[in-house]
Parts: sequence; C-alpha cells; structure tokens
Amino acid sequence: MSNIFGSTLVDTADHHPMLRESVGKLVGSFGRKYFQDVVKRKEKPVALWNAMAKAGFVGVHVGEQYGGGGCGLADYNVVVEETAAQGCPVLSLVIGSITAPIIEQHGTDALKQHWLPGLADGSLRLAFAITEPDAGTNTHKVSTIARRDGSGWKLNGTKYWTSAIDEADAIMVVARGETLDAAGRGQLSLFIVPTDAPGISMTPIETALHVPETQFMLYFDNVALGAESLIGQEGQGLRHMFAGLNPERICAAAINNGIARFALEKGAQYANERTVWKTPIGAHQGIAHPLAKAYVAVQQARLMTARAAQLYDAGSADAGEAANMAKFAAADASLEALDQAIQVHGGNGMALEYGLADLWFIARLHKTAPVSREMILNFVAQHSLGLPKSY
Repeated sequence: MSNIFGSTLVDTADHHPMLRESVGKLVGSFGRKYFQDVVKRKEKPVALWNAMAKAGFVGVHVGEQYGGGGCGLADYNVVVEETAAQGCPVLSLVIGSITAPIIEQHGTDALKQHWLPGLADGSLRLAFAITEPDAGTNTHKVSTIARRDGSGWKLNGTKYWTSAIDEADAIMVVARGETLDAAGRGQLSLFIVPTDAPGISMTPIETALHVPETQFMLYFDNVALGAESLIGQEGQGLRHMFAGLNPERICAAAINNGIARFALEKGAQYANERTVWKTPIGAHQGIAHPLAKAYVAVQQARLMTARAAQLYDAGSADAGEAANMAKFAAADASLEALDQAIQVHGGNGMALEYGLADLWFIARLHKTAPVSREMILNFVAQHSLGLPKSY
C-alpha cells in the first residue's frame, strides 16, 4: 500500500519517523493476513509479540533501569498506532500501557524489580481487572472487596470483561477495603494476584471482536493475598490507577488511529485502482470527498493523541482532559474511516480477504470501553466546562 500518512505532522520527537518506519517494517512483515489467520485459528500472535519484544518495542515506555527503552508514552503511542496500522490491532499493548506505569510509579522496589524487567522484554504479562457486572466505567460501584486477614487480605468478588487472563502471569485487581471514604464507600486499593492462585476461577465471554485476546468473567473466592501483593498505599488505589488509566485511553486511541490509517490506505488505493468507464472511481467527488473528510478527522485524532501522550510524559495536569478527548475523537474517526473504506470497496468491503469488515467491532469497542463516551462527556462537562456534576 502507498503511505498517505507519511508526513511528520503528528510526531512530537525527531526520532519518531524512524521509530514508525522500524515498527511498520517489522509488523508489516507479519501483516493483516497473519493476524486474521491467528484469530481464525483461535491462537495467539506469539511470533509477532516475541519479535516486537526482541526489538524493544513492547517495553519502549518502561524505564531504562528496568531494561526498557525509557522513552515514555509518546514513543509507546507510536508503537501501538503503527502496529494497528499494519492491520494488527494488538489489544494487549493497551494493557501494557496501564500496568507498567502503575508499578513503576507506585510499586515497591521489590515489585518493580520483579515485574518491570519482564514487562519490558515481553516475558511477563499482567492482566488488569477493574470492570464488574454492576460497575462498568463507574469505579464508584466497584464491589470486589479485600478484607484484612492477618498481615494480608482475603479477596472476594467478580470482575467482568477482563482481557487476556489466559496470556497473563498475574492480574492487577482493583478492590475495596474495609476503611470507608467520605462517601461511606470502602477505599480502593490495587493488588497483584497470580492467575493460578487458589480461589480464582474464570469463564470466557463470547464476543464479536475479531482479536486474539479472550475476554473473561473472573471470580475471586477467598483468594489469599500476602502483604507483598499490595501496590502503593492501601486505600489510595483510585489515585494510583490514574498513572495507568490515562495511558490506557491514549493507547486505545492509538489503536483506533492505526485502524483508521489502515482503512484509509486501503480505501484510497482501491479508489485509485478501481476503474469504471475508463476512469478511476476516486476521480468522482462522491468517492473522494468522504475519504478526504475521514482523513481530516483521523489526522485531528492523531494530533490529539500525540499531544495527550506528550502531556502525560511531562506530568501535566492537562493530560487527563487530553487523553479523554483523544479517545473520544479517535473512536469516531476510525469508524468513519472504516465505513468509507468499506463503502468504496462495495461488496468487496464485506469480504474478509480485504481485511476491513472484521476490524469494525474492534474500532467500535472503544466508543464503549475503556471508559464510555458518556463518561468522557461527563468529564468534559464537569472539568472543562465547569458544569454541575451529573452523577
């Protein structure tokens, strides 16, 4: 495919074009067909993950002292986007944007030494469990509880839509304690729980997502946690989480931006090559203008995402607003890009060999999760516009 996104418009560092080229070349050697075949066989993209890890891309955002690239979220945004732009939207990379920063910023030295080198080189994996059947985006409704038991805790509760537990060594779990906050709710804490701990069970959720990552219902029945399981301070889990939730939103946006690029590249190529009555269909404004409009929206979303990552790396208080807006914009832009690319292809757009139709629900996912568009609008209304809190 031609590279219509070859400009440096969205790059926030001089080395980003080289990083994009390197990631694109490596992931492109696997390509969309490889990813589709892995999903069809209900396997995992182990070869792709290992190649990216060996090249240093999986841990580019982890500190150098732990074997990572030490380059921050701005570089990781490039990695996640370029991977998806090659037709390989790896949702596990989004999980890595949550767990590594939380441990690096709030974990004990022992937790950092145990987990960060493995997260950086791809040999260790963590899942992240926050969503519950009665507590989706709204963390105020989390009911999974960690009750004190000697020097540790006993964990009980249910999590929902937890991704890739079958690929993880442990799970980062959000749970309430017994100490109440000002609103009378148990204060949140973060724990690392081995996936093989006694008392854990899980059930796969069948979804419409064409991705290798499996979603699970997750059950904790008196799971014993030692003192070493706690991340950061007890009762400070909500504050600690935002070290990972803003990167999660940025990297969810990055996946959508990559999907949008893949779709528009395919759409523009097809519109140039498909000829009707001796004229490429792209010469018609009815074809060209919708693609051009989608391109504008995608570039705007990419700019917002790159800026959000830059603000996060700088420790700016504005990173939260930017991360929310980036995710909102990228979800909408990717769906518009996919819709137009499929439309340009006509009936071929629904054929799996063209690699477009089965990206739809992955792109659509990020209008709902992580954090729904309604909660993003609540955030913007309250924090950006100064309107009264609505919930």
